[in-house]
Amino acid sequence: MAGINDLVLVHVDNKPGFYARVEDIVPDVKPGWWQVKLLVLTFPLQVYTWILDDSQVAGSPFTMGGTPIMLEEVVSPEPREAAPSPPQPDGTGGGKKTGGAKVVSLAERKKEK
Repeated sequence: MAGINDLVLVHVDNKPGFYARVEDIVPDVKPGWWQVKLLVLTFPLQVYTWILDDSQVAGSPFTMGGTPIMLEEVVSPEPREAAPSPPQPDGTGGGKKTGGAKVVSLAERKKEK
């Protein structure tokens, strides 16, 4: 089931249509239904609010005006890594390396130029 801040691929007419980020999910006045706010990743950006039931939010197909629609949660092929720890006042830590990879601060790079 897609949650807030998850990316979804919206299938339209049984074909991939567009990507969107789930901005908010709030209960609708009708029990078992939700107002799902989607930030549609197109140019220009658009915001849609769809009223969906539990199964539709979880990925079951439905129709809008006779057109088949389905939400599919997007899962990154890369595993998520833990965020680096913040720098310590004594200069130790700071997460300069994570899992063998160097973390580069864009703010620090800008200062160097």
